[in-house]
Amino acid sequence: MAYKILVSPKAQKEIENAVEFYALYSADAPSHFITELKDAYLTLANNPLFEVRYKNIRALKINRFPYLLYFIVDENKNTVRILSCFHSKRSPNKRPKR
Repeated sequence: MAYKILVSPKAQKEIENAVEFYALYSADAPSHFITELKDAYLTLANNPLFEVRYKNIRALKINRFPYLLYFIVDENKNTVRILSCFHSKRSPNKRPKR
């Protein structure tokens, strides 16, 4: 059963910032990032039950880019709520917390 993907405003802003950043340095990188992000969404829609990182928050790495999607799964409502699109090279104490 497919899960519905819900993106928080914070995560959406982080995604937009990543696309803007890549656009500064490459004409192709933003579209590649978006393609990999869509692939990650498809993966989550089909099977979001990845390892719990802490409490009930899970993470999935975006292929080819140093970003992790932090998310919560609600199996009763069949939803995946993306909390953050976090650059994995940043300080660990800035990782999203619920």
